[in-house]
Amino acid sequence: MYLEKLSLTNFKNYEDSRYVFGQQVNVIVGPNGSGKTNLLDAVYFLALSKSAFQSQDALSIQHDGDYFIIDGVFEEQNRSVQITISLQRGQRKVLMADKKPYDRLSDHIGRFPVVLMAPNDTDLVREHSEDRRHFFDGVLSQLDAEYLRNYLMYQQVLKQRNSVLKLFAERNQVDNDLLDTYDEPLLDLGQKIHDRRRQFVDEFLPDFRRHYAYLSDGRENVTIVYESEVSNPNFADEFRHFRRRDTVLQRTTMGIHKDDYAFLIGEREVGPDGPAPVPLKKFGSQGQQKTFVIGLKLAQFDQLQAAKGIKPILLLDDIFDKLDDRRIGKLIKQMDEGAFGQLFITDARPERTRELLTNVQADVRFFEISRD
Repeated sequence: MYLEKLSLTNFKNYEDSRYVFGQQVNVIVGPNGSGKTNLLDAVYFLALSKSAFQSQDALSIQHDGDYFIIDGVFEEQNRSVQITISLQRGQRKVLMADKKPYDRLSDHIGRFPVVLMAPNDTDLVREHSEDRRHFFDGVLSQLDAEYLRNYLMYQQVLKQRNSVLKLFAERNQVDNDLLDTYDEPLLDLGQKIHDRRRQFVDEFLPDFRRHYAYLSDGRENVTIVYESEVSNPNFADEFRHFRRRDTVLQRTTMGIHKDDYAFLIGEREVGPDGPAPVPLKKFGSQGQQKTFVIGLKLAQFDQLQAAKGIKPILLLDDIFDKLDDRRIGKLIKQMDEGAFGQLFITDARPERTRELLTNVQADVRFFEISRD
């Protein structure tokens, strides 16, 4: 599976652009601010029906424009599939396969798997639990259609429950029977999501540890621990017990939307029980944090490939500028060994990328983006 053609109309800084890509390595070069990352985002958008960098679809419409269109042709199992995404300001997004609209946008997720490595990936380590949930939910959404349905339904019920809680606060009156109609599906969906997340971490860890060991030359151990209130056998009783607190705060204060994933590294003397792994955020070096997130993305790649039977499209945004020579060398070696399928690489220094890829036994194509 690979993206053969891409056409952009009024998408970010692209007014009317067309590209024909190679099956292997596609290098997007040009000065900073020319739109290299925007081109990768268009590929991501086409595969997952949303931007990797913008929370609102309308922000991807070109300034002063009224709409955008992303049109691409994927080669999938020896046949061409045309995917078109369009958005008119003030209207709903339209996603079509071979000019036929999907009944649900979620039906498209996972059909054309994609993995993005970007400079801000270390936010997964340094920032909030929301970032880590977003990463793992994104992987699971491409892997498991049932998980995505449960997740979307949970978010919908959660939003409705929060609206009701605000209404109760305004009226200074609580309708417990009404809350029951939201709590029961929220608890049921939350348990399903929790169980799938826990199962996935167990499946994900071996691939992740293998990649981290390869990138770090086996210098230290790493692990990921899934942390959730729902793991408590008495969670449902506690959830109902704190209804009054939820009403006062006007939001649902417990549930899988509060989950986190602890990123741990090495071993230190941390207590009477002896050595234990410690938080990467607090004790990991910058190099260890970068290696950790690359390991996460490569493990994501492996999980998607194993589940789908095809190699995901790999998007590498400006990573040569953020990694040291040793880690770059490890990635280049994997490219040369054919570990990946279609790659898109951005770089503001084309001469550097040409030198790095000189000995890679693959079809490498360069696309120069100029700043208007």
